[in-house]
Amino acid sequence: MRRRLRLIGIGPGGPDDLTVAAVRALNDVDVFLVADKQRGVDDLVAVREEICRRHIAGDYRTIPVPDPPRDRAPSAYRTEVRDWHAARAAAYETVLREQVAEHETAGFLVWGDPSLYDSTIRVVERIRDRGVLDVDYDVIPGVSSVSLLAARHRLVLNRIGGPIVVTTGRRLAQEVAAGGDNLVVMLDGALECARLEGDWRIWWGADLGTSDEELVAGPLREVLPDIERARARAKAARGWVMDTYLLRRADGDGVVS
Repeated sequence: MRRRLRLIGIGPGGPDDLTVAAVRALNDVDVFLVADKQRGVDDLVAVREEICRRHIAGDYRTIPVPDPPRDRAPSAYRTEVRDWHAARAAAYETVLREQVAEHETAGFLVWGDPSLYDSTIRVVERIRDRGVLDVDYDVIPGVSSVSLLAARHRLVLNRIGGPIVVTTGRRLAQEVAAGGDNLVVMLDGALECARLEGDWRIWWGADLGTSDEELVAGPLREVLPDIERARARAKAARGWVMDTYLLRRADGDGVVS
């Protein structure tokens, strides 16, 4: 049983933030498999539907796939995530086998870019490894929230000749302790940067690309109240917050560039 899949990066939320390649790929898909997270994020569903309505010229259908439950604060994080990926692979394989014909192309709409803090590629590889379906797939990159954050704040993410660490809120303290001083932080629902000591500057953004986008920049200690208020506005507007930020430690003279 052979199935053709396309993993399409659709950007962080704005219907206009798709690449030309992504739009072409959308129009090559017969059926979209969409994770139904059942967490009341109807606005995300509406954004996805608007992207399809605006950019797809022909007919297509959508199959919601209930997302397996997952412990968000497990004692063994990696094990929990691997088990979740395995459950997702089994769920998608069942739908592909029973509801998608061999001559059809199935598509996954991936928020942001499939290569950056997203599980879709790993899940599809799990399906291939299971050996029930002969899966052929390609990946179409998307505009990531990191790229959009840099554009909105008119930033160069790296210092001159310097590295960038891209990490999560969960690992922020570890990266700082290891000497990280130029960090892009994602998936930080607890705003872990508020715990940092020292002289830091932040460039922060939430719900980037949407009509309710929020941006704040400045010395971390000074603008934290502004960020907290902006997060509250974003959540009130959409019911969810997806934020990303760049943190940069100042040197002894207070220089952060």
